[in-house]
Amino acid sequence: MTSSEISAVFLDRDGTLNRTFVEGGVPRPPADLDRLEILPGVPEALARLKRAGFALVVVTNQPDIGNGFVARDVVEAMHHALYRRARVDAIEMCPHRQNEGCGCRKPKPGLLISAADRLAIDLRRSFLVGDRAQDILAGRAAGCYTVFVDRGYREPRPVEPDAVVRSLPAAVRRIIKVASTTTSRGGRR
Repeated sequence: MTSSEISAVFLDRDGTLNRTFVEGGVPRPPADLDRLEILPGVPEALARLKRAGFALVVVTNQPDIGNGFVARDVVEAMHHALYRRARVDAIEMCPHRQNEGCGCRKPKPGLLISAADRLAIDLRRSFLVGDRAQDILAGRAAGCYTVFVDRGYREPRPVEPDAVVRSLPAAVRRIIKVASTTTSRGGRR
């Protein structure tokens, strides 16, 4: 790591920052800007991370674009709203369909690696927060500390997240604690 590299918290979008619409136990993203609802406590939790010195990077799969269910400009309008309401630093998005085999679709770590290269982020000192197994797998593959937000979906739980919580504010408390512990010891998690 060089002295110019920073620590970041990578955040899944749907189910972590904003409300999802659960159908048959599976979370679905909001279909339009009018349905984008930031979850309670999210702006305050993100502000706490910013005060602690973390860059905030959203990493999100949006296959509905590639599948033709939602226009890219609709998703981009939601992202502009996230910049305003949640004060994130960057949003990395995979618009590809589930079967395209791209390197950016979680569970692959491409979105995190791309952001790390562009923003000079030290992945080993960074965190990933998400509500699905694919998020945790991407974070682990990138070398981040992973925090699973358990929303009780009817789908496989991730294997071996570093922590399990019920909300983003709880994830932030965990991240601050882990970061302060490793900083005081002068080492890595």
